[in-house]
Amino acid sequence: MAAGPRQRQQVGFVGLGMMGWPMARNLVDAGFGLTVHDADRERSARFASEHGCAAALEAGDFAKAAIVVTMLPDDRTVRDAILAWDGGIARALPGEAVVVDMSSSNPVGTKELGAQLEPLGVGLVDAPVSGGVTRAESGTLTLMIGSDDESSIANAQPVLEVLGERLFRTGPLGSGHAMKALNNFVGGGTYALVVEALTIGRNYGLDPATMIDVMNASTGRSFNTEVVVKDHVLTGAYATNFAVGLLAKDVGIAASLAEASQVDAPLCGLVARRWAAAAGELGPSADHSEAHKHWWAGRLDTLAEVPG
Repeated sequence: MAAGPRQRQQVGFVGLGMMGWPMARNLVDAGFGLTVHDADRERSARFASEHGCAAALEAGDFAKAAIVVTMLPDDRTVRDAILAWDGGIARALPGEAVVVDMSSSNPVGTKELGAQLEPLGVGLVDAPVSGGVTRAESGTLTLMIGSDDESSIANAQPVLEVLGERLFRTGPLGSGHAMKALNNFVGGGTYALVVEALTIGRNYGLDPATMIDVMNASTGRSFNTEVVVKDHVLTGAYATNFAVGLLAKDVGIAASLAEASQVDAPLCGLVARRWAAAAGELGPSADHSEAHKHWWAGRLDTLAEVPG
């Protein structure tokens, strides 16, 4: 029923990585007119060719976009695309256009970007996501939505509803990115706890697979025990498609929020240091489920090897 209006609404999408590609495809499938851009121009051209939409060669190609979605590594990359690339996408947008930053950005940078967009008449919504590539493909991501302007959220709502299944309004501009960082702090901290427990247990003679089965039937159960460790660490697959560098960045943001809020959060600081060390040693593009390889390097065989 909404296909007609969506076909008339033009949307821009910046960032065609592992998450951005299926998200942009879902917008095309929903009937939106789409213009895409990626730092890799060949990737943009391939997406446009495969999905019957336009690839932006310059910022002016977004001149008809009422909504521009960014799915980029961090807030600095978002700022470069929106304000600097070819003069800045924002300066080419029509009045009352909205930028929806779905990246994992630092909320400080998000607030600064919002202040810079305001004189241009462009709204800003931060709506980072959780759910990984699988949920990006199915359009069932969880979205954490922050903005100082309710009309911007209302204008972006049709796009958000295509990309996400669970939409949470978190508060003012930057609150979505703060929530994402804190969520990933909990996820990263839980991973660290689980693999540490497995390492202790293995050295004591316990079977890691049995330990995970017990945790999943007990109070230690979490997304990490049910999915990350069970399906990726114990099997040696290491294919969650979420990079260790991205998780390290998010946990670092959470630690900076704790400091700015003057909250004594020793666990947050410790988890941030652990993930930063793993990213530095393994490389930022390594799968985040591999982090334990650095933490016990030279002192522990892979947890995927169950003792006989």
